[in-house]
Amino acid sequence: MYSALLRSIPVTLGLLLFVATVAAQEAATTKALHDLFAREWEYDLRESPTRASQLGDRRWNDRWSDTSLEAIKRRHTHDQEVLGELARIDRTKLSKSEQLNYDLYKKANELAIEEFKYRWYLVPLNQRGGIQTQNELADSLRFATVKDYEDWIARLKAFPVHMDQTIGLMREGVRTGMLLPEVIMRRVPAQIDRQIVDNPDQSPFYKPFKRFPGSVPVVDQERLMKEALAAIGSNIIPAYKSFKRFFVEEYLQASYKEVGAWQMPEGPAMYAFLVRKYTTTNTTPQEVHARGLSEVKRIRTAMQEVMNQVGFKGTLQEFFTFLRTDKRFYYSTPEELFAAYQAISKRIDPNLVKVFRTLPRMPYGVEPIPSAIAPDTTTAYYRQPAADGSRAGTYFVNLFQPGSRPKWEMMALSLHEAVPGHHLQIALAQEQGDIPNFRRYGGYTAFVEGWGLYAESLGEEMGLYDDPYARFGQLAYEMWRAVRLVVDTGIHQMHWTRKQAIDYFMENCPKQELDIINEIDRYIAWPGQALAYKTGQLKILELRERSNRELGARFDLREFHDVVLRSGAVPLDVLERNVVEWIAEKKKS
Repeated sequence: MYSALLRSIPVTLGLLLFVATVAAQEAATTKALHDLFAREWEYDLRESPTRASQLGDRRWNDRWSDTSLEAIKRRHTHDQEVLGELARIDRTKLSKSEQLNYDLYKKANELAIEEFKYRWYLVPLNQRGGIQTQNELADSLRFATVKDYEDWIARLKAFPVHMDQTIGLMREGVRTGMLLPEVIMRRVPAQIDRQIVDNPDQSPFYKPFKRFPGSVPVVDQERLMKEALAAIGSNIIPAYKSFKRFFVEEYLQASYKEVGAWQMPEGPAMYAFLVRKYTTTNTTPQEVHARGLSEVKRIRTAMQEVMNQVGFKGTLQEFFTFLRTDKRFYYSTPEELFAAYQAISKRIDPNLVKVFRTLPRMPYGVEPIPSAIAPDTTTAYYRQPAADGSRAGTYFVNLFQPGSRPKWEMMALSLHEAVPGHHLQIALAQEQGDIPNFRRYGGYTAFVEGWGLYAESLGEEMGLYDDPYARFGQLAYEMWRAVRLVVDTGIHQMHWTRKQAIDYFMENCPKQELDIINEIDRYIAWPGQALAYKTGQLKILELRERSNRELGARFDLREFHDVVLRSGAVPLDVLERNVVEWIAEKKKS
């Protein structure tokens, strides 16, 4: 008996030594991977100080990003070197969760490297934002100390270099044919004009100096105001005057007279790449277009059913006209509209527990879209919280022309942009302390926007669509995203005209013409991005139906939502893998 035990000791010790060696190798490899992540996170923030500022990291608050062609090429070379360094880390010695981190980081770098050859960086602005609205950065910053104000003044003084670099990119865009169509860029001169003020204290860049917190001494306030006024007068206003001349005399004249990425250098190949990038799939533009046509047909049938339910006598087009024009569906003033958005958000919040087990700790607020850009932008959008918790999430709503903002769309819109849509998903991701920063604060459009669109449908289970018109609003918003699949591919792949796209939108969706035109112009300016919403939503719905079908009575919607959200935003194939594994685990238990 004792001899057998003694013989087994070397085997046991050998096994323990082997296990310890494997564990040590895994620990060392994991450390190497996370050291790379941490170093590159710092590099990315340093190279993009405005993004760092928006995340609440104030270390580079005194500078703008270097957007010169030389810096862009240098960063591209760095991306290639990092990919080579990543390849030298032995993926097989990582745990399953760390292999996912490895794969996601590798894929993101590969996409960035592939995208570089299409030179989209030569399109640094569009009608929805850019250097002409750069003052909006201040709205996401903290101004609590003297240094916060001094940093902003340093940015004001450095602004001419930032402007010259932007003009340099755009001039190269003119030379190479990488520029946007004239029809949308005609909106930009009026935005530039808002920066060319008679007195520096009227400049949007001066906004932080109009109200100081008590933590800034009065003697410093006087000095800071004088320095800001001088910096704006000497740097900001002259830079925008120069930019206006360049934009009107050179850039606008060279802009394309037709719409669509197809006319850019390597346009068809670039658009096919952007479709893959934004949908996180290998689908083609033609496949996306066909899916869109199918979804439009399905949703039109559901719309017809609601129209019949409310007893409207007429065609679907006549019902659209009724919804667009009847005054009962609109507020008279921006103040009434804003109050209604706030009331809707308060109504949603207590109903979240019906369909969610895990809610974010970070709150969100509702604010108007800045008036300077409201006429040229969409109905609403969301800004994520600061990483350090110093700024809550923000749901921005458009109060321009309240007579074009129907009541029946407000619930679906709020569910998408705030909770349980963008704020719930993004804040939860930021609170996942066990995933690297590039995942906590990054994202995949198909997941993020797909979740937002899916969240609109949850209003039904939360008891929030309590009248047929609100339910129709949800269908109208789903139709809006289905139409995107058709018109985005139509414009950029099939040479549709702007009018064709607007007409198709008007025929299939009851949104106001102002919104529809702004939407179409957004798709013209941002090829492929709009395809992500429906693609992601359809995948989440497919996985929910699969889970329900395979688990039957064991299916728990709140648990399903935890599974979808617990890894942060991921590509759709990774999401599917997560859900399939959860189904298998549930079946075993």
